[in-house]
Amino acid sequence: MSKYKITINGKEYEMDVELMDGSAPAAKAPAKASKPAAAAPSVSKAAPVAAEGATVSPMPGTILKVNVKEGDTVKAGDSVVILEAMKMENDITAPKDGVVKKLFVSEKQAVAKGEALFEVE
Repeated sequence: MSKYKITINGKEYEMDVELMDGSAPAAKAPAKASKPAAAAPSVSKAAPVAAEGATVSPMPGTILKVNVKEGDTVKAGDSVVILEAMKMENDITAPKDGVVKKLFVSEKQAVAKGEALFEVE
């Protein structure tokens, strides 16, 4: 089994890779240092750094609708955004009464699991 570290859209992931035929991967000599390649432009923006208390996406999906604006008053349980995942619409609700301090997403935006959606203060 080999360990690899990959970076996708600025986020690092570690992977364990096992060859299915049971053989060990061939060892490679370290690559010579060269000029780093220019990073390809990213189509999607990186997940915003969430302030403590921000509501995050429970799963990857697409934001279908944002039901509030920053500064709107919400009550606990009010629908803030509709997240489509696996062809199902999921209501993401306000966790408490308060004011929508920050919206981190917009309609038609793809989000990852754990990405900040909004913050209620």
